[in-house]
Amino acid sequence: MAHTQPDGFLALPPAGRGGGVLVLHAWWGLNDTIKAVCTRLADAGFTAFAPDLYHGQIAQTIPEAQALGQAVDARFLQTGAEVADAAAFLSERAGQAGRGLAVIGFSLGAFYALDLSASAPELVHSVVLFYGTGEADFSRARAAYLGHFAENDPYEPQAGVDALEESLKRAGRPVTFYRYSGTGHWFFEPDRPDAYDPSAASLAWERTLAFLKRPITA
Repeated sequence: MAHTQPDGFLALPPAGRGGGVLVLHAWWGLNDTIKAVCTRLADAGFTAFAPDLYHGQIAQTIPEAQALGQAVDARFLQTGAEVADAAAFLSERAGQAGRGLAVIGFSLGAFYALDLSASAPELVHSVVLFYGTGEADFSRARAAYLGHFAENDPYEPQAGVDALEESLKRAGRPVTFYRYSGTGHWFFEPDRPDAYDPSAASLAWERTLAFLKRPITA
C-alpha cells in the first residue's frame, strides 16, 4: 500500500532518486532554513523529506517557539507516530524499503530522531544530531550516530550531551560527537544572526555529508 505524502517538504536529487534523509525541524517549525537543508541534501544526491510537525505554523520568536514545541511534546506519542509515518513515506519514495534511512534532527527534532532510531531500528541506519539530545533505550538500535553540539548552550548542557554519548556507547553503537568552540545553540541556522557561526556551520555540514555518504554496513 503506497504511503500518501504527509505535510512537509520534499526535495529530489537530479537523478530523481537517491538515499533517503529524513529532516526533523527545530522548534521554529518547517521554515526556509530547514527547506534549504533539504535542497542542499538533494543537490548532494539524496532524497530529502522534512515533515511539518506544526502543520503550517512557524514561530518567529522564542516564546512562540516554546509554545509550539511544548504543544508537540505534550502529544509526543502522536508526534512520534507522525515521524514514523514520514519515514515510511520517504523510504518508499526513495526506493529504500528494507535498507533504512538517515535522519537529521535539529534541536527539538533531535529528540524525535533518537526516538525513531530506538523504536523503529529497522528504519534508521544513520542519525545526525544538531544541538539536541534525548533519552531512549538504544539496545535494539542499529544506527550510527553523529552529533554537532555548541560549546555554550543553555538549552543542552554538556552533562546531557555526555550522558547521551555514554548511553549510545553502552549500547554498542558507533558514535562521534563534535563540540564547536565559541558557538551557541542554533549556530548552524543562518536565519538566527545572533547565533549563526558560518565556519562552524560549514564544518558541520562537511562532516554530515561525509557521514551520510559513508558505506552503510548491516
